[in-house]
Amino acid sequence: MSEAVPPSWRAALEPALQAPEARRLGGWLAREEASGKAVYPPRGQRLRALELTPLDEVRAVILGQDPYHGPGQAHGLCFSVPEGVRPPPSLANIHKELASDLGVPAPPHGNLEHWARQGVLLLNTSLTVEAGRAGSHAGKGWEAITDAAVAAVAERSGPSVFILWGSHARGKAARIPALGPGTRHLVLTSPHPSPLSAHGGFFGSKPFSKANAFLEANGRGTIDW
Repeated sequence: MSEAVPPSWRAALEPALQAPEARRLGGWLAREEASGKAVYPPRGQRLRALELTPLDEVRAVILGQDPYHGPGQAHGLCFSVPEGVRPPPSLANIHKELASDLGVPAPPHGNLEHWARQGVLLLNTSLTVEAGRAGSHAGKGWEAITDAAVAAVAERSGPSVFILWGSHARGKAARIPALGPGTRHLVLTSPHPSPLSAHGGFFGSKPFSKANAFLEANGRGTIDW
């Protein structure tokens, strides 16, 4: 597992990677795939969020729960799908809020790599999922690794924005200020963009303009959402 971790993240994640949970995760995943189960995203894409957004370039973090579980959807970035794949409902609602917040029209695709390359860490709590079974890899060991990634960002001296949509992501909010002065980072929370909850406070939350205002005020530029 550690050999696949991008260099900028390796020192921060090494303790978690050497923990028993991570070691069990590697063996468990191998057995799941050997039994014929389809696991998404495919090998080579599971740490894509860390590859596209080096630790020293992180300006914002968006947390998801686990990858999309349909064929061809997951490619290692939370809420994102490859070009040519129809944006799922949650991503469509993210695009609607972006249009309302900043006047950015919905793009013709759902690939969010352009966010990741600007310092937006698009991280799921679990980085794999079994086909057709949402949440199926929760509690298998990914959480120790992704928690360490969130902690690594929170421990940095540069101010960052943490965008937490839904109760699962909001559960990590308490971890962030506890790692340093509460004024160092901005934590934005709202309901999940899913059609089941978006009208309960996600729409109108203006996370994109709030993130940019904070980053600009702290000398970290703005993100071209």
